[in-house]
Amino acid sequence: MFPREYRGVAFAVALFVVVQIGALALVPEFAASGYQPVEDPQNPTNSLLYIVAILVMTGLMLLAFRYEFDRAVRLLIVGVSAWLSWYVFAALVSPVAATVPALAVAVGLLVHPEWYVIDTAGVLMGAGAAGLFGISFGLLPALILLSFLAVYDAISVYGTEHMLSLAEGVMDLNIPVVLVIPLSLSYSLLDDDFGGAAGVHEDGEGEDGGEEDGGEEDGESRGSDPDDADGAVADGDDEVTEDKDRVDDPTRDAFFIGLGDAVIPAVLVASAATFSPAAALAVPFIELNLPALLAMVGTVAGLLVLMSWVMKGRAHAGLPLLNGGAIGGYLLGSVLAGVPLLEAVGLAAFL
Repeated sequence: MFPREYRGVAFAVALFVVVQIGALALVPEFAASGYQPVEDPQNPTNSLLYIVAILVMTGLMLLAFRYEFDRAVRLLIVGVSAWLSWYVFAALVSPVAATVPALAVAVGLLVHPEWYVIDTAGVLMGAGAAGLFGISFGLLPALILLSFLAVYDAISVYGTEHMLSLAEGVMDLNIPVVLVIPLSLSYSLLDDDFGGAAGVHEDGEGEDGGEEDGGEEDGESRGSDPDDADGAVADGDDEVTEDKDRVDDPTRDAFFIGLGDAVIPAVLVASAATFSPAAALAVPFIELNLPALLAMVGTVAGLLVLMSWVMKGRAHAGLPLLNGGAIGGYLLGSVLAGVPLLEAVGLAAFL
């Protein structure tokens, strides 16, 4: 039997794939419903505005935790969870009927924020956010966004380390800014003091210290990006918690992966399915072409590398690997689909 850490990795991969497929299924519904919030998705300034929003929200989140506005942050994120869930359910049923399950998500998070409730809300949020941003960011804006967030993630983890402070504030709130990967069916997030948990993004004190750090919205073992909190796309401030337990240590209880780790690469997947001129693949219920498919494959490849490093006790930022894999897979898929490189990166219209 595989070690339970490997089963946890398989579960993490499954969650990532569900978010990606969910986004692809929602793209045509969102586009048909007119949910695209920008007039020109190909305008690169769309990414710049979102980048500014990330920096502003990061600062606001840090201030909120510094001045003990934790409850307000929790209520905000729960509200955003219900809002994004409504978009998802409204693609399946009438807008009025979608209100009921969306409110149920909020109630579940407030009343019983166990790991399966967190993960369910996170997948709904992730698919909804990736779908909305996928139809709002053309190819060039999406590539700019992923590239910036990969660099920003690395700086926030290896340089300023401000994600550590954000992580400490968010983790105890039990909100869907992270995906919880339990390593046993008996695991309970509500009973976890995070002393034996293994994160996926920044440096942590491990089992003895009781503080596994996580990334912000993509936060890891204890943090999440403020943009995740906003319900936009989890920004790229993932951190990778250094697991000081050995891979076969039975005391490890869970992995924590920032929601932004799943959402940000999925934005490129959805954008590629929406805006790439590559021929569509005949896949039922979802919008898919070869660039989008290989962007999905590249994301999963980056996730597997990231998780392998975490299990070996190495700290690492998440988005450089995940976004890098998504971008590399997208470009390879574009070439194989016969799309000129300048057109694939969205520059042909400016030349």
